[in-house]
Amino acid sequence: MAPYTAIFGIAMVINVALTFRSSNYWNKYKYLFGYQEVASTDSSSGDDAQFDSASKEGTYKSLLVRYLIVYLLAALSDWMQGPYVYELYSSYGFSKHDIAVLFVAGFGSSMLFGSFIGGLADSCGRKKFTLLFSLIYALSCVTKHFNDYNILMVGRILGGIATSLLFSVFDSWLIKAHAKAELTSHLSKSFSWMQYGNSCVAIFSGLLANKVTSMNKLHRTNTEDETSLFYVGGLLNPFDIALVALIVLGVAAYFLWEENYGEQNKEPVEGETESENTTCLNVLQKAYTTTMRKTEIFYCGLVCSLFEGSMYIFVFMWTPAIKNLTASGTVIPFGLIFSTFMVFCMAGSSLFATLVQKESVGQIGVKVFSVATISFLLMAISTSDTFTFCAFNLFEMCVGMYFPIMGTMKSSIVPENQRAAIYNLFRIPLNFIVLFSLLTDLTPAQSFVLCFIMLAVATYLMYSINKLQAVKSAPKEEVKDLESQSLITTETKEASLSPDSTGVSSAVDADDKLD
Repeated sequence: MAPYTAIFGIAMVINVALTFRSSNYWNKYKYLFGYQEVASTDSSSGDDAQFDSASKEGTYKSLLVRYLIVYLLAALSDWMQGPYVYELYSSYGFSKHDIAVLFVAGFGSSMLFGSFIGGLADSCGRKKFTLLFSLIYALSCVTKHFNDYNILMVGRILGGIATSLLFSVFDSWLIKAHAKAELTSHLSKSFSWMQYGNSCVAIFSGLLANKVTSMNKLHRTNTEDETSLFYVGGLLNPFDIALVALIVLGVAAYFLWEENYGEQNKEPVEGETESENTTCLNVLQKAYTTTMRKTEIFYCGLVCSLFEGSMYIFVFMWTPAIKNLTASGTVIPFGLIFSTFMVFCMAGSSLFATLVQKESVGQIGVKVFSVATISFLLMAISTSDTFTFCAFNLFEMCVGMYFPIMGTMKSSIVPENQRAAIYNLFRIPLNFIVLFSLLTDLTPAQSFVLCFIMLAVATYLMYSINKLQAVKSAPKEEVKDLESQSLITTETKEASLSPDSTGVSSAVDADDKLD
């Protein structure tokens, strides 16, 4: 069996080292490692600059803390439920086919209803929809107490909608809050903290859920009535903790977050009233039009879907892959394995925070996607459980870097007035990928080959996005040299040559006027 304990110890050392390197303590103690300290200035202008910097840093810390309190409660509610949904349905006596239908309904709900509802957050308010998320997900937790297929189906549909809100509204609020506070330069750091905290919460949730499920057994409230459908205890305890977390989340968001919206177009589209401009179908249609019109946004959506689709397939397949490579009868420490994954994920977010100080987010993204692609190739060809586990951890480190990378890139590529709508649109192909993986009978090796292909395409698309952004930011005399390269469209060239071109946002504004 693979030396899981030793690898976990190595992961902890790597994580501590990278976390220290990315923290403010590094600047204070780096001289101990042979690095020279930067000399401070005593000029009055330097004092003013330091005062402004300290003031902005205080504003940033306040914003980050307010955001993380709400977001990490949402992450806690999500992590508490994940590991026990299938087992709960199985305990209720449902067949594998019935459970598969419930899971398909959840992802289908996220793809359909979530896209419509989540898209309204830009015009109706991201804070309001965060409160809506807490309500919908709380109701989904309540349905888990009923051993009734129809009620559980309603719960899966509600959970799918809540998942769409979780992966769109929270990011949208954070990006706009940074813009309003003139802290956009700190956004990459915020996404790094967000992913680091999410990994910590995942480890804590796993330990807590494992503890509370063993406190008592799943049973009917009325043990004498065999027809009673309401259950409590055992596997339902994690869902009750998630329910409490969601209630606290709603209260925290109400008091800690201010409302923010997507920037609205100054001129409504001809022939439309203001109310028509904010209907579910109209919002989604506009998001689709913007996505298909702008190459960068379209590529960005594909990149997100391909990487996150690979991530979901990995979640489904790593357990059977490990079992296939482990001798029969061997007790596999799944809890320790999951904890190792999360520690490497934390290390990845810390590594990103260090690299982003020296390289652009796009450059880091190409390298991370390349490494993730190689990791799946290693998984597919490996015949050793130790080698496979190392490849797993390499991918998890990439996952820790992926979310701050794409969070930062989407903040600059996706227009603010349609951010939540387009983020939900990005999840439609992702849900198709997940449904495909659920409805097919691929082996772990075949699944890893599929992920290798998907990530190879995503790496190419990430490289293409970098080239498109390079054209938009290039001086006019360099545009002709870049024009001959692939993926440089006439649209992109005109945007880069226009006198008022400031990148993606100006191009989107121009499109809004053309509408």
